[in-house]
Amino acid sequence: MKYVLVIGDGIADEPVEALGGKTPLGALSCPNLDALAGGRLGLCQTVPAGVAPGSDTAILSIFGYDPRTCFTGRSALEAAGMGVLLQPGETSFRVNLCALEGERFDEAVIRSHNGGGIEGDEAVELMEDLVRDPRFSSLAAALGFSIHITPTFRHIGVIDAAHEPKDGLPRFTEPHNILGSAIASYLPAGDSPLAAPLAALMRASFDVLRDHPVNRVRVASGKLPANCIWPWGPGSAMALTPFEALYHKRGSAVSAVPLVWGIAGLCGVDTPRVPGATAELDTNYEGKVQAALDALAGGADFVCVHVEAPDECAHAGDVEGKCEAIRRLDARVVGPLLGRLPEVDTHFRVLLLSDHPTLLRTRGHDGHAVPFALYDSDSHGAPRKFCEESAAATGDFLAEGPMLLRELFR
Repeated sequence: MKYVLVIGDGIADEPVEALGGKTPLGALSCPNLDALAGGRLGLCQTVPAGVAPGSDTAILSIFGYDPRTCFTGRSALEAAGMGVLLQPGETSFRVNLCALEGERFDEAVIRSHNGGGIEGDEAVELMEDLVRDPRFSSLAAALGFSIHITPTFRHIGVIDAAHEPKDGLPRFTEPHNILGSAIASYLPAGDSPLAAPLAALMRASFDVLRDHPVNRVRVASGKLPANCIWPWGPGSAMALTPFEALYHKRGSAVSAVPLVWGIAGLCGVDTPRVPGATAELDTNYEGKVQAALDALAGGADFVCVHVEAPDECAHAGDVEGKCEAIRRLDARVVGPLLGRLPEVDTHFRVLLLSDHPTLLRTRGHDGHAVPFALYDSDSHGAPRKFCEESAAATGDFLAEGPMLLRELFR
């Protein structure tokens, strides 16, 4: 028996006026998602009450770990996914390259949490020039702050143990939750002595990057500039019980985002890298499917396929983009998996769900329960609509995310 978990990041939503008062899942025709719903269909509370909703807490929960007891901060997971294992006393931060609009930092508005989708050589060049800038590097050194650069908008900052924030951390705001807002009210704040120095680093990054040649070319070609760093999601070293000890299954996780790599890596699940997997709408769907099938054929009992694009589109408030991301999840991930899994094993089970809702209305995450479908190749019914309304109508409700994989492996 082989087991597959498909996470459509943020595919759940609330009714949207532009979709005739239906959710994206409710409005779309997705025959492959509906085929999975021909098995068991219900709702699951992936994020515990009182815990901030996000892919970090939700996916930890889905994998079987209680975020109320094990979670030390998002960036610790992302650091692990990038090969940065924190030492005792170190504090990590997620460092986004964002797009700000405005001539003055104090009056700027945030337009994109991912620097207008910057990636590759452009992202690396901007960050390398930033950390070499004398003013920025001086401020960073005084904080004991270093940045691990990646070819994406996602980078990791680390404050060394010698500068450990003994008096607590500032309040941080997730940049994807304040798109279109003036940033002045959302900079690192509070009584922590780190608040002002981190805000000063952000200001210095804006001064260095706003007229950088890479950004001048981006603006000239109609793209947003990646002109400011945004630290958030502080964390410390985290340890997870090995996945095989929990479930007696060997696993693999196929994703394009360091967060999922980090969760998987910390619990001993393989994390193959897929060329062309961008976490955006144009990601390499076929490559992800092939990587999942290769892992199962190579001896893995379980594989997780994570698709980030619906979440990114929802954060941008892009209704059609989110709908198209769900269509591609249906046609280019779930459909091929259902068609080709019998080549690996004629007996398989597939669990499909959203990690959390990402609302087009707010462009942010939400903590409500999400629909799930659990399909068994040996025992399933006729297709039925996979959406929030249909899932609620079954009355099948799992109160906690860690119940999901237990049900999958039952």
